[in-house]
Amino acid sequence: MNVAYLLLGSNEGNRLNHLKKATEKLNCATITIEKKSKLYETAAWGMTEQPDFLNCVLEIRTTLQPEDLLIFIQQIELDLGRQRRIKWGQRTLDIDLLFYDKIIMQTPSLTLPHPYLHLRRFTLLPMVEIASQWVHPVLKKTMATLLMECPDTLEARVFSDLPL
Repeated sequence: MNVAYLLLGSNEGNRLNHLKKATEKLNCATITIEKKSKLYETAAWGMTEQPDFLNCVLEIRTTLQPEDLLIFIQQIELDLGRQRRIKWGQRTLDIDLLFYDKIIMQTPSLTLPHPYLHLRRFTLLPMVEIASQWVHPVLKKTMATLLMECPDTLEARVFSDLPL
């Protein structure tokens, strides 16, 4: 089984419900959820004039290969109402594939590790919570170190002490 980390986010509609439904769909025959972070609420990153996001990170084990996992999570996004209108715009659900084992790859549809994760507090805080010593295979730094060095100043506050 391969280890992957996923960032789930929602800032449209019933955010908590979208994240719960996504988590349910992810727990299937080819994916096992091993760890879940707390839920964090943060202002939008990139395109800031939109509602706050709820985010969490999941550690999963999967038999799917990276591109197949991406297709699977994109289908979950569509099933839960995701419409891709504006880059970094408001959305019912966003699932980012952050890491897949220690694989480094770049294809037209997938870059691993996720190219922005080290620049986003809302990603690093939940990553540190469940995998603080995970080492970024390109930057060669732990998640804890990347969080300390993160240039993002957006506040990310705990929304719920309980994982989904």
